[in-house]
Amino acid sequence: MADLSSNFLGIKSPNPFWLASAPPTDKEYNVVRAFKAGWGGVVWKTLGEDPNVVNVNGPRYGAVYGADRRLLGMNNIELITDRPLEVNLREIKAVKAAWPDRAMIVSLMVPCEEESWKRILPLVEDTGADGIELNFGCPHGMSERGMGAAVGQVPEYIEMVARWCKQTTRMPVIVKLTPNITDIRYPARAAKRGGADAVSLINTVSSITSVNLDTMSPEPSIDGKGSHGGYCGPAVKPIALNMVADIARDPETAGMPISGIGGVTTWRDAAEFLSLGASNVQVCTAAMTYGFKIVEEMKTGLSQWMDEKGYASIDQVVGRAVPNVTDWQYLNLNYVTKARISQDDCIKCGRCYAACEDTSHQAISMSADRVFEVIDAECVACNLCVNVCPVQDCITMERLPAGTVDARTGKVVSDEYANWTQHPNNPSAKAAE
Repeated sequence: MADLSSNFLGIKSPNPFWLASAPPTDKEYNVVRAFKAGWGGVVWKTLGEDPNVVNVNGPRYGAVYGADRRLLGMNNIELITDRPLEVNLREIKAVKAAWPDRAMIVSLMVPCEEESWKRILPLVEDTGADGIELNFGCPHGMSERGMGAAVGQVPEYIEMVARWCKQTTRMPVIVKLTPNITDIRYPARAAKRGGADAVSLINTVSSITSVNLDTMSPEPSIDGKGSHGGYCGPAVKPIALNMVADIARDPETAGMPISGIGGVTTWRDAAEFLSLGASNVQVCTAAMTYGFKIVEEMKTGLSQWMDEKGYASIDQVVGRAVPNVTDWQYLNLNYVTKARISQDDCIKCGRCYAACEDTSHQAISMSADRVFEVIDAECVACNLCVNVCPVQDCITMERLPAGTVDARTGKVVSDEYANWTQHPNNPSAKAAE
């Protein structure tokens, strides 16, 4: 059996599945239930020193659904914990003492002043927590108070606060990054310059999920008014994967440990984050949607996949896809494919034909008896038909072997420059000459 144990910054946990800082980690009761269900660790819901934090008493979540009402994304307007600091600290200490083999990270957000951080860090350290996560990502409510994303969008502030924390505490410092920024590499570099031990990402995406067209207010609506919130769930996973990969392959941050967050719902999601450089993953929306026991499916699925692939430990998965992430200009333009439709699997719905005929390259023909076939001379291999087909693997992309003539271009397919970095049409290759 594959070894799922995790060692992140020296913080050991039985598996790489942690609960992210959010409502599921707001109190001892929830966290104990999570550990009993099998989660490897938690990031306790963000603590602060302001006793006047008050959350709304109306709806806190908005949602985006798929056609089958499956939750694709969720928006929240909840602030950091509104429970007393001393109560949270007492519960953190009790849980860590009772579950010493599980990771206990404490999320923090206080004003961007050195004294504020110096006051709260010793209190957290006294709980026996394994590390802290600096919440520089929350895009709503707290950001208007000069915290959260308001700090995470300014690399100089990230570097400064990370340095304060590293000078004050023995605990590993993880910086949680906001995706509400143009280039994620700059805040990650700043975190590293400040001495942070790792980064976690992504936090939620600033958003309005919907508008109530009767009251004309954004949802969730509070007494006829709404506000932007933080978007999370499966819909943000592509954004998160891209940002994790950007940090993993940036020469200035390569090798910096990453905790991956953003839409992790299945073991496959976790494996993708790991392959792009994350050393563990944090989960929120999936737990809120399906309950804590979903972690069992994640653990079992990841373990079985690792066994099938011959990976003995998590470390053997981390970063394996990073060398294959490249800039567009380095893609091999001699790699030619064509769509192929399996007539045995086709249900004759015509979605591929409609999509290609109306919005693509008119590369699929339809006979009188609704037989759909690809016209190679028009097919540009965009694979739109594959994506809209409701039958998995009914339409596939087949690579043309070297030496064949591409019916669309009339040119012979060549593998002479299979490595595009050496192709004479590659701008980088020309520059090198």
